[in-house]
Formats: sequence, C-alpha cells, structure tokens
Amino acid sequence: MVWDKESLLPVMEECLTSGQDFVFQQDGAACHTSKKAIKWMEETNVPLLKWVSTSPDLSPIETLWHDMKKILRQHPALIRKMELNREHFRAILYYNFQRQLSQQECLAELLSVFGNEAPHHSTISRWYGEFKRGRVSLSDDPRIEASSKMSIQKILHEELGVRKLVSRWIPHLLTEEQKAARVNWCQKTLDRFNSGNSKNVFSIFSGDESWIYCVSKKMVATFVSKAGHIATIPLNEQITIIADWYTTICFPKVITELRKINPERIIILHQDNANSHTAQKTRRYLTEENVELLDHPPYSPDPSPNDLFTFPKIKKRLRGQRFQSPAEAVDAFKNAIWDLPANEWNKCFENWFERMQMCINLPNFSRNAIQNFHNNHLWREENPYAWCRQRSLWDQEWNSIVFSDESRFCLGMHDGRARVRRRRGERRNPQFFVERHVHHTVGVMVWGAIAYGSRSPLIFIRGNMNAQRYIHEVLEPHLLPYLDTLADPTFQQDNARPHVARVTIDFLQHNDVTLLPWPPRSPDLSPIEHVWDMMGRRLLNLQRPPQTLEALREELVVAWNEIPQEDIDHLIRSMPRRVGECVAHQGASTHY
Repeated sequence: MVWDKESLLPVMEECLTSGQDFVFQQDGAACHTSKKAIKWMEETNVPLLKWVSTSPDLSPIETLWHDMKKILRQHPALIRKMELNREHFRAILYYNFQRQLSQQECLAELLSVFGNEAPHHSTISRWYGEFKRGRVSLSDDPRIEASSKMSIQKILHEELGVRKLVSRWIPHLLTEEQKAARVNWCQKTLDRFNSGNSKNVFSIFSGDESWIYCVSKKMVATFVSKAGHIATIPLNEQITIIADWYTTICFPKVITELRKINPERIIILHQDNANSHTAQKTRRYLTEENVELLDHPPYSPDPSPNDLFTFPKIKKRLRGQRFQSPAEAVDAFKNAIWDLPANEWNKCFENWFERMQMCINLPNFSRNAIQNFHNNHLWREENPYAWCRQRSLWDQEWNSIVFSDESRFCLGMHDGRARVRRRRGERRNPQFFVERHVHHTVGVMVWGAIAYGSRSPLIFIRGNMNAQRYIHEVLEPHLLPYLDTLADPTFQQDNARPHVARVTIDFLQHNDVTLLPWPPRSPDLSPIEHVWDMMGRRLLNLQRPPQTLEALREELVVAWNEIPQEDIDHLIRSMPRRVGECVAHQGASTHY
C-alpha cells in the first residue's frame, strides 16, 4: 500500500473545520509511518496518537471490519457477483453456437463480459466440436470414482483378468538379416508389380484386424484393394482371431465377394505374419481356393495399407462419436469406409509402393524411423521436379489443400529490399545494383490460409516469428478451428524454420493434421503468394495510404476480405498448370 495525501486530505479538512478537538490514530503500517506521511501531518497540524505496535485488539475499528464480514457471510445475497459453474458457461457456448457465432467472436464476447473468468479458447474450440457432432448434454461424462491402488490392481488382475503390457507398439531392434529381408521383399514386390504401375495390382487385396472401442471393444477384420473396400467382418463368437474362424467364416465371405462378378478372377492376398494368418490350416484353405499368398517381412507393419492408411483414416473420422453397442460401432466403421472416395484408395496403394522404395533407400531405418519420415513429413524432397512429377496427375486433389504463408506489409512503398532475378556469374554486374536506404521500415507481419471455397481470418503476428509463437498465436487458436470447418483437409506450409521445427511437427501430429511436404525455394508453386500480391497492389492504389500501423492493419483486413473467392478458387485451379510447367522446365522456375 502507498500513502496518498489526495485520499486523506478531504477527511482531514472535514475534521479540522468541524470545530471539535480530535486526535488522529493509525497503526504502524509502513505507509502510515513513512517520512512523507509524517511530514505532511506536521505541516497541516494534525494531532497524531502514538500507537503500540502489533496491537490490533486495542483498535475499535477492527471490530467494525469483523462485524461487516460476518454480515456478508450470513447474507450472501448482498454480494451481487453471480457464481457461474462450468455448465453455465457451456450453456452460453451452446447459445452462441446456435447463433452461428465463430469461435473468435464467442471468445471476444465472453472476455468483454467476464474478463479473466471467461473460458479459454481451447475450451471453446472443444465444445464447439462437441456441438457439431450433435452433443446436447452440458454435464460432464460420468467418471469412475477414485479407488485405491490396491482396488485398481484387484479389478484389473482378478476381475478383468488382464496383464500389464506396454501401451504402444515399440519397434523391434531388427537384426541385419531382418533388415535385409525387408529390403529384399520390397525390391521383389516392386519388380513384380512394376513399382505399382502393373494391372496386377488390382488383383491384390490386403487384410488386417483392428479393435473398435465403444461401451466395450470389438475386433473387426477389414479387406481392401486398389478398387476400394471389399469387406469388413466382425468377430462375434470369440475375442481373438484364430485359424478356424478365418477358414470357416471370414475367407468364404471375402472370396465370394471378390468372385461375385468374375468366378475366374486371380486373387493375391497380402497380410502380416500373425499366427492365424500363417497357420497350416489357413494356408491349406487358400491353396484349395486358388488364392495366392503374398508373403510379408517379419516385424514390418509399415509396408501395410491397412496399418498406415485404412485404420488411422477411419478412426480419425470416428473420433468423438459415442456408440451404445458394438453393433452400432461396427456399422459406423463400415459406413465410414464406404464413404471414402475411389481416389483415396488409389492414393493408398500408390503410397504403399512408395513406402517400399523408401525401405530400400533407407535400409538401416526401422519401422519407427520410416513412419516418422513419411507421416511426420520431416523428409524434405530436395528436387521440385521430383515433387511435381509425383503430383502431375492431381486435379481435384488440390481442392482439399489448405495453402498458408506469412507476408510483411510496410507503411512505405516497399520494405527497403530490392529483389532481382539474375543468372549465375552476374552477381557483381553493376546493372543489378540499386541504391536504397538501410533504415528499418515499419510494418506488420500477417498470416493467412486459403482453400477452395473458403479462407481463414487474417492474423497479425507481433514480434519475430518463432516456433512457440507460431504454435500458440497461429496454429492452436486459428488454424485448428479453421480446419474443423473443412472436410478432410491437407495443410500446406513452406520450409521456414518455425514451420519445420520439431515442436511444430509434433504439435501438428498430435492434433492429427495431415501435412503436405513442400519443395524448398518454390514460392512460384504456392497460390497464396499471388494473394499477397493482390493485397499489396491494392494498398499502392489507395488515394490516402495509411500513415499509422493501426490504419495499415485496418486496410489489410479490408483488402483480405474483399478479394473475391472466385479469384482464390481460380488460383487453386491453376495448380495442375503450375506443376505441369515445373515438370516441363525440369524443375526450373515457372512464369508464375
């Protein structure tokens, strides 16, 4: 507390003008006994009563404070502040959701009313997602009451009969022979099917099993091919897969489905080395049905279409849904598979053969390393030509890509940097020299994302961009809610250091964001670069250019929002032409 004579002066003046004799009492608090306070009291002739230190029981005003607090405790209605619990705030969120307010608008409204007591933006994002999935209950899901450690052990081991196993698959430390077996199998398969370009690829059907979780859990066996989904068969009688179930229930249904149109069809079965898959009874049945068994290297789930495509894809779509019975969960699983478009299955098997080639190129890498390179997209393709060739047949696939980037806009005509294009050896050519000022130009950094038919809000970045700021100021509060509004999006960003930092990649992976790898030094392939150019030209054409940063921000928001969506869609439709021109130029720059 700081002594303030402005607040004490009116009280003293009233006492001095009342005509009554008085003596002023205060305790020994530091602000009361400060030199400044004592000097002022002496100058104004205020009589001061010396007080015994640490003696609050001698002061009658302490009793007054005690009585006031007691009254407030006995009559809580006197306190006008309403105590809001979680369900109250969730009801407000549901009301704003029904009003079709965006998450940012909802957060701004709550902050303006409740201040620091408002829910966090992550809470708003989570509950908006729940409401989109049809949730109507505002109460917390029922939880099992806390139990002691001994009772938990008893439930797990005695009642449920389970054993403690690791919660995630840990790759084996492969021997040199096992690594060689992986490479040999991949090379043999690539040669046989011409790196996936052979028509015999359509004869392959791949099968595997996975758990579906509901009120209990249910195991299903799923079989897919390049043409699409073949069959999903749940286990009804036993908990785990055995050879008898395979040969009497599962395979007869699958083979009947495959040969429904062409009884003489060639069938090549691909599956892993589970005991039920390699049992003598299973092999004998497949031989009798003229089904060729495509062998598989041990401890290698990475070269498997179901492990790295079908099951993660479907379970991502089912995330957040609640099923009351195993049958309902199986039906939802089947419907999600049938909803996948045909081009997704083509992409699945193309990626399957690409993973085989990766296994050959990286023979010393285990499954964990290959999955990190492929799924986390830490592998950067050094050649734009190779990147474009792999996507030269893409057409409608570009409509699901979300292109993002940052750009800097300055108050002056430009940011003080001059950019030229020159050939090798022309670096010191005088015609490429230009005189310019070297003083820092004031401006703002912005981030935005565009997609076919939509765009994100324009975000202003304060200070220098780093990985932590990129996550907490861009990805978490703005990108994730925007991706939730799109159907199966793929996120694109360039190879700036904050984008490819390990913490950024881990954040995107943790939130199941599919990332498009991007070739280095290739801004001409990104359509959002043209959006920044449109906004820059609009600022240059203003009759009254902005003179302050706040005015510049306002003009940038207007410029971003006024770009016609048809222009953005046209830029995205140009992606096949950009890729084709890059391939035609052998990876050199395009006219874009």
